[in-house]
This record gives sequence, C-alpha cells and structure tokens, in this order.
Amino acid sequence: MNPDPSADIHASTANATGLKNPTASPVDSSHLIHPDHAAMTAILDNSPMLLIHYRIWALSTGGTLLSGVSMFLLGVTLPLVIPRLHMPASSVGMVAAMLMGGTVIGALLGGHIADRWGRKPVMISDMILLIIAATLAALAPNATILTQAELLLGIGVGMDFPVASSYLAEFMPQGRRGRMMAASIAIQSVGMLAGVALAILLLQNARTGDDTWRWLLAAEILVVLPYLIGRLSLPESVRWCMGHGRNAQAAKILTRFAPDQKKQLLQIAQRLGRKHHHVAKILPGHRLGIATLFAPEYRRRTLLVTLPWFFMDIATYGIGLFTTILLGSMRSDLPALSSSLGRDLSNALDSGKVDLFLLLGSLLSLWAVPKLGRIHMQLIGFFGMILGMTLLLIAAHQHAENVIQKYYMILGGFMLFNLFMTMGPNATTFILPTEMYPTQVRAFGAGFAAAIAKIGATISVFLLPLIQANWGLSAVLLLMILVSLLGLGMTWIFRVQGHGKTLEEHHGPEVPQ
Repeated sequence: MNPDPSADIHASTANATGLKNPTASPVDSSHLIHPDHAAMTAILDNSPMLLIHYRIWALSTGGTLLSGVSMFLLGVTLPLVIPRLHMPASSVGMVAAMLMGGTVIGALLGGHIADRWGRKPVMISDMILLIIAATLAALAPNATILTQAELLLGIGVGMDFPVASSYLAEFMPQGRRGRMMAASIAIQSVGMLAGVALAILLLQNARTGDDTWRWLLAAEILVVLPYLIGRLSLPESVRWCMGHGRNAQAAKILTRFAPDQKKQLLQIAQRLGRKHHHVAKILPGHRLGIATLFAPEYRRRTLLVTLPWFFMDIATYGIGLFTTILLGSMRSDLPALSSSLGRDLSNALDSGKVDLFLLLGSLLSLWAVPKLGRIHMQLIGFFGMILGMTLLLIAAHQHAENVIQKYYMILGGFMLFNLFMTMGPNATTFILPTEMYPTQVRAFGAGFAAAIAKIGATISVFLLPLIQANWGLSAVLLLMILVSLLGLGMTWIFRVQGHGKTLEEHHGPEVPQ
C-alpha cells in the first residue's frame, strides 16, 4: 500500500517544481515551488471546465459590464439633467471627469486592499458601493451631489476591474485562461448594449420635464444587485489563500474542483501548515509589496503593462467618444450630406455600423489571443489601429468629387480601428497585468496598470476637442496614429513572452527577466 495517498498528485507536478523527486527538497531549493503547493495549483491548472468555473467567470464580469452601462447611461442622462438641475457647462464636464477620475482611485485602492485582505471582500464591497452610488445619483437634488455620486460610481468600477480580473485568472484552467479573460473584457460591449436597452425602455414613454433621468440612473442598481447576491457565495481565491499561508482554507476550496481528492488535499494542508506559497522572481525573505512593481526583476513587466495600455486608452476613448462628431466633421464637405436632420441621422447610423466592429473584434479575440499569444495580438492590434487611422487621414485630405469612395474610406478606417483595437490591445492589456505579477501583488499590479490607462483616457477626453478646435481634424488623426505607434513600440521593446505558461511558471527562476 502506498504510504502517501497524495503521491499521485505529487507525481503530476514533478516537472512544475523542477525536482526529480517532488517529495524531497534539495538544500538550495528554497526559491522553488513547494511540491505540495505545486500539487494544489496543478489541480486548478489541469481542471476541466466545470460549472463553478463558468459561475466564477459570470460573476467576475460585474465591473466590465457596468463600465459599459454607466458610460452609456450617463451620456443619455446628461441632456435631461442639465435643464432640471440648472447645470453650467463646467458642472457637466466635472460630472464626466469624476466618473473617469474615480476609476483611477478605485483601481489603485481596490488592488491594494485585495492583495492584503483577499479578493472576495473587495468584490462584495465594491458592489455595495456601486449600489450606494447609483442610489445617490438617482436621488441627487443638485449638481454637486450628482458629481459626488459619479465619483463613487467610478471608484466602484475601478476597484472591480483589477480585483475581478486577478480573481478570474487565479481560478481558470491554464488552457482556458486567455479565452475566458478575453470573454470577460468583451462584456464591456455587452454593457453598452444593455445600456441602450435600458434607455429605450425608459425613454419611449418619457415626457419633457419628468424624472425619467432619475430612473435611468437608478436602473444601474438592477445591473449590480445580481452580482452582489451571487458573489456572496463565491469562494476566496485559492492562490491568494496559499500566498498568505491559509493552506487549510485553500484545500477546502479545492475540494469543490476535485471532490475525489478531498482526503489527499486535507493531508497536504496539514503538512504545509502556515507555509506561504511564494512564487516570484524575488527570492523568499524579500517582502512582496508595492515596491515589487518597480524592483529590477519586475520593472520591465510594469512598463509592458502600463505604457501600451496608457497609449491605447488615449486612442480608444478619443475615437470612441467622438466617433459621431468625427464622422460629421469628415463628411461635412459631402454635397449629399451637407446639412439637415438627414445628415445627423446618417452620422448616428454610421456610428452604429462602425461600433458593431467593437463587438466583432471582441469575439475574434476569444480565438486569436489564446491561439497567437498576448504579445503577438497586441502588436497586430496596434498595427491595425495605425492602418485604420491612416486610412481616415487619407480620406480627410481627399476632395469630395468621388463621394462614394470617400464615404467607404471613412467607414473602413473606423471599422479597421475598432476591429483591431478590440481584437488585440483591448483584450491583451486587460489580461497581461494578471500574469506579469506574483499572487501577493497581482491585484495591485493590475490596478496600477488600469489607473495609468484611465489617466490616458481622461487626458484624451479633455484634450481632443481642444486639439480639433485649434488645429483641425488632421491633428487629431495624427495624434491617434502617434499614440498607436508608441503603443506598438513599447510592446515590442518591453515584451515578455509567456504564451502557454501557468501563473507560477511566469515567475519561476527559469524565466528570464
């Protein structure tokens, strides 16, 4: 009889630990993965997709879904709110800025708390904060309260992004992690469609001067509530528990994924006791914290996950928020669309056409990112964004004699940009931060990257209208080409190839810095 009931688990992890005998520890192996910890993570990495995996995925999409819903509903609501609350132009800009600025605060705050106190507490508390914020916004008696509510809403969304993405990455099987995370960020597009549905439902019977705008803002509660209820029964991240020495809790959670190995898991937890699962390029004995992001071992990775995302968000939010305006500007010289309500309707319809390519790109990313790898798809995506903006720049300098040709060049440019952006960088910049850092700082690393990106988005939203007013549309398009080129360049310079690696293999001593 085998004296070690967990020998079958250990045998499957021998290669992961780099030890010929996974039950024996060589003298100098303190920097390697402990065999018992490797056995536990192997269960996560090698598990088939179970119902609990899909449930974890669905409940991890709260922040991405609400970011799409909140941005769309705010855009629909503001024209109704301005006359009711007598809002000056400065207050209107401040409301939008607070929503965006709140995500910066939330991403940094949520990531730090989640690394320290756990993923699940933050994933529950940010949903509670979102419900409070949506309630406050719907009941706001003046512009000041509405602005504060949008700040809280932004903080809640910002908190959820890095924490939920880290949580999802830590649970998904190795072979499905990329696809499930790409699907998670794709839900942002679904959120915008959900916002459209809610707006149509509430606005179709609205009357001038009524309180429909309050119901629009309150509708966000209906989006958040199912996530809050569902997350209450979610388990804590196994990897977070192991990283903080809570091996008994980790083993108990793992029995939900491998119930037939319950006895072996409990024995493993007993042997491990409170031993921390330390898997990092920084050796044990060195504390993993915020400074880890800028340590020599991780500095390159921090530059990889922050700079390309920063440049992508400048382009994405700049083009996304001003698609209709840019379409109108570029088509103003077309004789058939020179004026009238018909021109505005055509611009709106064309915006819908090009925005469909956001969803198409998101769907393609589910195949392309796992197949070709994060870095390759990020490079391809930025290159496609450059092609799209270049086509628009060429169209902007064409005369209007060939109306049909210019029209299709304009639509084609926007479609290329949206397709390659969502197929590449929009997905990969969301995934990479969860893989580039060890468990103890994963959520903060993802939050730091998201915060830097949203600073880029905020800069873009404020500056693009000024650039267009002072230097024209060509200057806007040249800037979009430049930032996309910088995103491509930064990805190439700081690239870290990790296609096919587990979260632990990303940080093992065999991985080059």
